[in-house]
Amino acid sequence: MTDWDDAYANAAHIDGAADYPPRWAEQAAAFRTAQGARAEIGLTYGETTRQVYDMFHPDQSARGTVIFVHGGYWRAFDRSVWSHLAMGPLARGWAVAMPSYDLCPDVQISDITRQIAACVAQVAAQTHGPIALAGHSAGGHLVARMLDRTLTSDMIAQRITHVMPISPLADLRPLMRTAMNDDLQLTMAEARAESPVLMRERHTENTTVWVGGAERPAFVDQARWLSAAWGADLVITEDEHHFNVIDALADPESEMVARLIS
Repeated sequence: MTDWDDAYANAAHIDGAADYPPRWAEQAAAFRTAQGARAEIGLTYGETTRQVYDMFHPDQSARGTVIFVHGGYWRAFDRSVWSHLAMGPLARGWAVAMPSYDLCPDVQISDITRQIAACVAQVAAQTHGPIALAGHSAGGHLVARMLDRTLTSDMIAQRITHVMPISPLADLRPLMRTAMNDDLQLTMAEARAESPVLMRERHTENTTVWVGGAERPAFVDQARWLSAAWGADLVITEDEHHFNVIDALADPESEMVARLIS
């Protein structure tokens, strides 16, 4: 019998897992300080205090805009922990927007999806040129959902050049069997409606599904399922786990950044 809680437990299977969040927060804070006037912090896109985003601008006119959506099983973190991941696209001349969003159990996943759609629409209205979407874990789910035709207009979709769900949660039905569903409050109807693998009416943009080869097998499965359902490219990187697979976003020379802004 599958232990579903263990199947989706990342920290329990990563050496030094507790050290990652404070290190991320320290790196992110140092990055924001270094940006000075090129960083716009806490721009509002919705009604609640968490519906805000940070925008980081390159030295020159932006070639486009990357929107990065953080993970945390829709229950944890905010934009301030991940600012340093903007370094890769920023060095290549792209602006980077990073939103926070309300968390479960205060809201449901479908509410968060609509919040991110509102943020994408606002960023699109205030920028010019191409848009690339990247998200990690629950954020991977959220950027994949942005290709739903009921959430994103054709006008915005035409500007989206690449979508990169990183270690995404693409089929939410297994999460109903975990203890975290006390917070997620998923019903079968919502799990199906919010699962990117089951999306039928979607914009067909360039998509790369990315996952670490040393992640929990459930996350590798989730990535494979999304790639198969969408006919999308799948990249599995050796020896990377759920917490360090996103490090490449901070490296302007990485394949991850090159694909994202291609």
